[in-house]
Amino acid sequence: MKTRKLIALVITLVITNIAIAQEKPNGYKFKDLTNIKVTPVKNQQKTGTCWSFSTTSFIEAELLRMNNTEYDLSEMYFARYAYEEKAQDFVRYHGKINFGEGGQAHDVMNQINKYGFVTQEAYQGNEYDPGNYRHSEMSKILKALLEVVITKPNKKLTPVWFDAYKAILDTYMGEVPEDFDLNGEVITPKRFVQKEGFNANDYVELTSFTHHPFYEEIILEVPDNWSNDPYYNIPLEEFMEIMNYSLNEGYTFVWDGDVGFDGFSHKKGVAIVPVGDFEFTEPKEEKKIEETYRQQEFDNLTTTDDHLMHITGLAKDQNGTVYYKTKNSWSDDSNEMGGYLYMSESYMRLNTIAIMVHKDVIPKKIKEKLGLN
Repeated sequence: MKTRKLIALVITLVITNIAIAQEKPNGYKFKDLTNIKVTPVKNQQKTGTCWSFSTTSFIEAELLRMNNTEYDLSEMYFARYAYEEKAQDFVRYHGKINFGEGGQAHDVMNQINKYGFVTQEAYQGNEYDPGNYRHSEMSKILKALLEVVITKPNKKLTPVWFDAYKAILDTYMGEVPEDFDLNGEVITPKRFVQKEGFNANDYVELTSFTHHPFYEEIILEVPDNWSNDPYYNIPLEEFMEIMNYSLNEGYTFVWDGDVGFDGFSHKKGVAIVPVGDFEFTEPKEEKKIEETYRQQEFDNLTTTDDHLMHITGLAKDQNGTVYYKTKNSWSDDSNEMGGYLYMSESYMRLNTIAIMVHKDVIPKKIKEKLGLN
């Protein structure tokens, strides 16, 4: 009797499993085509500092490529100095420019040229609540102070307003160190950069829009380009060529683009532009994205600049569609792929606002058109 019950139970389980297997879609199966060494996924938490996390991750990968040395660099070190520069610009422009937590990849490189970089251990960047990043209260207080300053209650700016501003940053983020311990050596942030042989001027930003001339430096009209840094503008096909060449040569790059698009799902680990409905069950035919459609979506504010991530490799799904392996900064437990996702070629063509690459991965023919050495 017990035997018959056991057999019946086994049969029921087998039938149930078969039914589940039939109902379950094939899903996405990715095969990585490149294998570039990068550092672990980090978490920007409740801050708008994706620009620093993505670019810092990129720099860590560059140090691995150059010296085979792994560092955990401080993202908040760059954010701290960016807050200072934003304040100076906000006051000089009488409050008529963007002030917030956002930024661009060049903001990190600009800070490196001025202040160097430090390890995460040397600058945690969260003085009042170690281990947690939350900038909303701090940024609102900073903005409120600046709004008062530009009204000139004393008829002109006092010489201490910036000291008061930095004191708020010190309170929330901590004072930046003049030097720190690096494997038993006391070193300055700028000396650290020199020791590693890192040159921030080796990196350039590229974009692709038809409302500007190609092969020229242009000011990209996105709110977080608060410093008005220039980008090289190139045709879409060459834009994609540089991305692919970079990854195939063992270089990663920083990606700036739109993640508010319906085809983006960090939770599912994919970003797609399907011909039909937006489903994340299995690979489907993707739309062909040309320059005219890309420009149209940017001009009507459908494609916007809202997130930066680190592109670390190339991959293909089971249908042969090309994807870009992407390291996000939303923690390694934010999805089932350890914090990574795969963005399709069509998604990249449509939703990429800009990239930052090492200038050595720009093919010679394109370099010549841009006048780059």
